[in-house]
Amino acid sequence: MSYNEQLNTSKRVLMGPGPSDVHPRVLQAMSTPLIGHLDPEFVQIMDEVKLMVQHTFQTVNYLTFVVSAPGSAGMETCLVNLLEPGDEAVICIHGVFGGRMADIAERCGATVHRIEAPWGEPIDPVQVKKVLENCDPKLVAIVHAETSTGVLQPLDEIGKITKDAGALFVVDAVTSYCGVPVKVDEWGIDAIYSGTQKCLSAPPGLSPVSFSDRAVAAMDFRKTKVQSWFLDLSMIKNYWSGAKRAYHHTAPVSSIFALREAYRIVLEEGLENRFERHYRNHQLLKDELEPLGFEFIVQPKYRLPMLNAVKLPEGINEAEVRRKLLDDYNIEVGGGLGAFAGKIWRVGLMGESSSPNHVHMLSAALKKLI
Repeated sequence: MSYNEQLNTSKRVLMGPGPSDVHPRVLQAMSTPLIGHLDPEFVQIMDEVKLMVQHTFQTVNYLTFVVSAPGSAGMETCLVNLLEPGDEAVICIHGVFGGRMADIAERCGATVHRIEAPWGEPIDPVQVKKVLENCDPKLVAIVHAETSTGVLQPLDEIGKITKDAGALFVVDAVTSYCGVPVKVDEWGIDAIYSGTQKCLSAPPGLSPVSFSDRAVAAMDFRKTKVQSWFLDLSMIKNYWSGAKRAYHHTAPVSSIFALREAYRIVLEEGLENRFERHYRNHQLLKDELEPLGFEFIVQPKYRLPMLNAVKLPEGINEAEVRRKLLDDYNIEVGGGLGAFAGKIWRVGLMGESSSPNHVHMLSAALKKLI
């Protein structure tokens, strides 16, 4: 492919850890003619998107909006606004992305207390309670769906323990959002972030976030400026909320158009129906892969239905077969990260990519390759 030729990429079947396949309606919305980022019509679209973010996060939080950057920026938005030098933070780590949260918290000048679980296992609430009895953190942060390991972390008990300790509860829902229940208000979550490219099935590049009144109060009583100008919510909130919108940055208008349509598709299906579909296709994948010799590495009660971490049959070169899937069948699956690099596959069944057809395509290809 040369830059002096029209762009023409391969048509892939996206079954990795993200992005997922996108509905044609979303791509069509993205091609809608541009309008200004302060145009009254665009402001109305922002309000509509905000309502849909609230609905899908199952929250009434006023400070709920979309960060104009991918999920990693959502992670940073939550932490840099809530932490400042001298604060303490408890970070739960059971994969790559908990480690990233700890790194960001330290860059904020916070003292970080790490709670770690073996890769492929969830964080034990007893550990959290024990650590909280011996420190006074401003927040506890945890990954709901650990994309690097395929673990679905139960949150309700840890949320209660965190609240009883007087700390804020921060949650990474990048992979879980719109694929399994995420109950912000019911679970006592004070700050949460996600991404658009996984179970929401929109293009990458945006991060839905939501903050409780407790989190907003903590931000209002900061002693120091937020270390990031671009992610400083004291300014961004005036662009997404209020009667008069204050310019902060030029929003990615076309991406917001696409996101609005992706939310419409989610809500047309219904959240409960969507959750059930993801679980049903996960079970189908299990039924197809296990007879071929694949082994799921996470215990059934903690498995993510949208991100399946599997060991390959003995003697199979994972990188070689993964490459052949891409080259010969246009099917993308993900390799392992961190401690699991070269040892597992991460098979995504997210959003538009969560269908029986995707499972059968992968299964049929693997029967030819292994």
